Amino acid sequence: MNDTPTLPARDKLENLFEANRQWAAEMEKKRPGFFTGLMEQQNPEYMWIGCSDSRVPANQITGLAPGEVFVHRNVANVVVPTDLNCLSTIQYAVDQLKVKHLMVVGHYGCGGVKAALFDLRVGLADNWLRHVRDVADRHFKRMQRVPEARKLDALCELNAIEQVVNVAQTTVMKDAWSRGQDVTLHGWVYGISDGLVNDMRMTCGGNDELLPVYKQALESWDSRYCA
Repeated sequence: MNDTPTLPARDKLENLFEANRQWAAEMEKKRPGFFTGLMEQQNPEYMWIGCSDSRVPANQITGLAPGEVFVHRNVANVVVPTDLNCLSTIQYAVDQLKVKHLMVVGHYGCGGVKAALFDLRVGLADNWLRHVRDVADRHFKRMQRVPEARKLDALCELNAIEQVVNVAQTTVMKDAWSRGQDVTLHGWVYGISDGLVNDMRMTCGGNDELLPVYKQALESWDSRYCA
């Protein structure tokens, strides 16, 4: 009979608590008063809408400290008008925090985009990924011209571009721009293999900019995949 006591679940994660204590001590050493300052207010200039993938941490990728970027993440960085969680986060960032830049950031090799592209069943998320499938269907002719080996990267980029369009068409953004608020949308894709962020040239700062910027982004995409 094994008399070794079973460790509580918390004790099994003691390495995380220890890492947290070391991180907090190091932050306070480098920037005395850092945590006291965080308690006073949240005043980020940036909002990041990204994928839930654990390999794509917004702060580390951009070199920003806690408190400098407001983050919302979901499977395949999707923005749809029925997702009140995402829309409420955008509304808070734009109306209350007055962020200056909102980035929709996909990443190459995204499992959610792959599932949508190749019609792979993953469970309940299949319903969510229908939105990414819609992107592929919208650009069916474009995707047909892309070599098979590049289709996943190509759709990851198109998805980031289209999600910026979705953000721009929310009432939150339309109202903010109508009242002259300075907030710009960006579409990026992150490369896990090299750690670099790629600009999709989908940068929009007003209601009247959306269509020409969208056309520019698609022309840039065409030059990469369909030339």
